[in-house]
Amino acid sequence: MILKNYTIVEYFIIKGISDAPELQTTIFILVLLIYLLTLGGNMIILLLVCLDHKLHTPMYFFLANLSVLDTFSTTVTLHNILATFITGDNTISYAGCICEMYFFGFLICDELLFLTAMSYDRYVAICNPLKYHMVMNSRLCIVLAISCWLLGMIEVIPYIILLLGFTCYKSNVINHFFCDLVPLMILSCSDTSTLEILSLTEGLLLITFTPFLLNVSYVFIINSILKIQTSSGRRKAFYTCSSHLTVIIILYTTLVSQYLSPSSNDLEYKKLLSLFNMVAVPMLNPLIYSLKNRDVKLALRRQIKFLERHVM
Repeated sequence: MILKNYTIVEYFIIKGISDAPELQTTIFILVLLIYLLTLGGNMIILLLVCLDHKLHTPMYFFLANLSVLDTFSTTVTLHNILATFITGDNTISYAGCICEMYFFGFLICDELLFLTAMSYDRYVAICNPLKYHMVMNSRLCIVLAISCWLLGMIEVIPYIILLLGFTCYKSNVINHFFCDLVPLMILSCSDTSTLEILSLTEGLLLITFTPFLLNVSYVFIINSILKIQTSSGRRKAFYTCSSHLTVIIILYTTLVSQYLSPSSNDLEYKKLLSLFNMVAVPMLNPLIYSLKNRDVKLALRRQIKFLERHVM
């Protein structure tokens, strides 16, 4: 239903990835498979960190938090696609849309913050290894984790307050597969200038200042790696950071293209970027950290052997 007059809406219609009927089954199967892979991979990482005492280190503590974030963010964004195919209902209430946007926003902010915390952990581990356990103690790790969660939750509140002040919309059809900020701003007939300034300012802070901290950490890390005398030592030191650096590059590239690109009205382009960000990144995280991480692979083998002994 397209609203002819500007009015307050009680619900929105989620257009989805594609409105072509012949593609709905294919999209559902692909999204379901990707969601199950993402959920399974992140749950394996989380369980390994909880069960294997050799993974009870700051690096894997933050990785476990990242797995929780990826599981939640994927569920928040992809459940609409799955639910629409099963029930045939592609509507979402106004309150539900605002809530979905809030959870998506704070989970993305949290992911950026946790990646920054992980880069600091790698910085201490490589640049100051003798004091690593003294600096990255349990108390500091818990404080950093709680701070990341709380900052992410608070960060999105101004956006929600401004969105709640929007009095009308040109249409109740959202050209997206979940409730995102840009489609709602385009649909709104209220003045969105304040929200645009806030979005640009905080976006630049999060996607420039945070990478600046990450880059500074990695400048010191690379400098320390180059000073290592043996090639095997340099390889081992770089190996511990390569997985984290891969995730950072993928996530920040998609976020910059999605939210800071000048073509704000190109929703189809942004929808594809958002789909990649919400599907590929959470699914790749467990693969990147497990396939390129010797500790995780050894922990998985230990747990499989433990199950074999006790089950058989």
